[in-house]
Amino acid sequence: MDLTPLEFFSQERFQGFKPGFARTQALLDALGNPEKQLRFVHVAGTNGKGSVCACLSSILTKAGYKTGLYTSPYVVTWNERIQVCGEYIAEGDLEEAVSVIRPIAESMEDAPTQFEVETALAIWYFAHVHCDIAVLEVGMGGEWDATNVIPAPDAAVICAIGLDHTGVLGSTLGEIASVKAGIIKSGSSVASYGSGDEAEAVIEARCAEKGCPLVRPDLSKLCNLRPGLEGCRFDYGACKDLFVPLAGTYQPRNAVLAVTAAELLVSRGWKITEAQIREGLASVRWPGRFEVLRRDPIFILDGSHNPHGMAATAESLRTYFGGQKLWFVLGVMADKDVAGIARLLAPMAAGFAAVEPPNPRAMKPVSLADLLREETGAEAIPFTAIEAGVNWVLNKAAHTGQAAAALGSLYFSAQVRAAVEKWSEDR
Repeated sequence: MDLTPLEFFSQERFQGFKPGFARTQALLDALGNPEKQLRFVHVAGTNGKGSVCACLSSILTKAGYKTGLYTSPYVVTWNERIQVCGEYIAEGDLEEAVSVIRPIAESMEDAPTQFEVETALAIWYFAHVHCDIAVLEVGMGGEWDATNVIPAPDAAVICAIGLDHTGVLGSTLGEIASVKAGIIKSGSSVASYGSGDEAEAVIEARCAEKGCPLVRPDLSKLCNLRPGLEGCRFDYGACKDLFVPLAGTYQPRNAVLAVTAAELLVSRGWKITEAQIREGLASVRWPGRFEVLRRDPIFILDGSHNPHGMAATAESLRTYFGGQKLWFVLGVMADKDVAGIARLLAPMAAGFAAVEPPNPRAMKPVSLADLLREETGAEAIPFTAIEAGVNWVLNKAAHTGQAAAALGSLYFSAQVRAAVEKWSEDR
C-alpha cells in the first residue's frame, strides 16, 4: 500500500523511544554515509535551541552559504522540519527522499524510531542537494540523541539548560548538562549560553577533555533592549540597533548566542560579515514562539512547555502587559511539571481553557482544569476540542478588552492557528 511521507514516518514499527544512534548510523551507512559529505552546527539545550538554530541558519544563508536546517517538532506542516536556505522541503523532494530511505528502514531487524528515520533522511537530503553546512537541532538530550551520529561539528552550541525530561536526562542541572555536552567532540568549537555554575562546570570539563575552545556570549554587553510585539531591538557590544523579528523578550539572548556561534565559525574560516549577521537576524522566521496571531484582541501563540521555558514566557507577558490579566488556552504533556507551570501563570491569569494537544502524552482536559483551579484559583474550563477552547478564550478577551495566549505545547500550534483564523473570519 502506498503511503504519504507522514504515514510512512508514523508507522507502528517506528514508534517508541530508544536511546543511542546505532540504528541511525546503520541507516546512514546504507545511504552511503552522507554525514561525511557535510559540515555541521549542532545545537542542544533545554530551551531556545530552535530559535538559535533559526537565527544561525538565517545568518549563514545571508552569508551566501547553502544552509540546511533540521528542527523538531513542526508547527503547521512536517515539511518545515527540513529547510534549505529558509525554504521548506518541497513535497516532491520529500517523497523522493522517503523512496530512498524506506526500503532500508523497513528491512532493519532492529527497527529505527521515527526520529531516527527522519534524522537520517534529513542528513541524506542535505548531502543530496549539496548543502555547504547543516544546522541540526538535538531532539532530546544530546549524547545519545540520533543527531549525534554526525562527525565533529564546526560549532557545538549549548543553549539555556533547565530541568526537563528528568526521568531520562537526570534530576540535576549537572546531570542534564553532562548529557547535552555529549555533542562536544574533539575538533569542534563550542559556544555555551551560560546556565549557572553547576551546568557550566560540566561543559567546561567536557571541553577540556576534548580539547575544544569554549566561548560564552557576554550578556553584560546586551543592552538597550526595546521589545515590541513586532520583535526586539537591542545593542550587543559594538553592534548597535540589532533587530530580531521575534517578540519574546528572551529572544535577544538567543540571538547573541547565535552571533557568538557565528563568530566561532568565522574563526574557523567561514566568511560571515557583521552586515550579514545583522541581515540574518532581521530576516529570521520562527513560528510558534511568542508569535502574535492577531491584534484585536491580542492573541499570542507560544510553545513554552516546561517551567524553565514558561518562566521566560511569563517574563515577556509581564513586559508587554504589565499587571493586566490574560485569558489562556493551556495544553501540556502529563509528564511535565504542570503544577510549576500553573504557579508561574497564576498571577496573570484571568482564566484558562484546558485542552488536549494531539499527542499520546498529553494531559486530559478535565485533569488539567482541576489542577489549574487548585493551583491558581482562577476559572478553568475543560474543552474536548481545541477550537472550542480557543473560541471561549477569544470571546472572553474580546468582551473584557484583555489579551489572550495559547501556551504549553508546540503540538497543538496548527490547530490553535486554524481556530484563531476561523474565529477572525467569522467576526
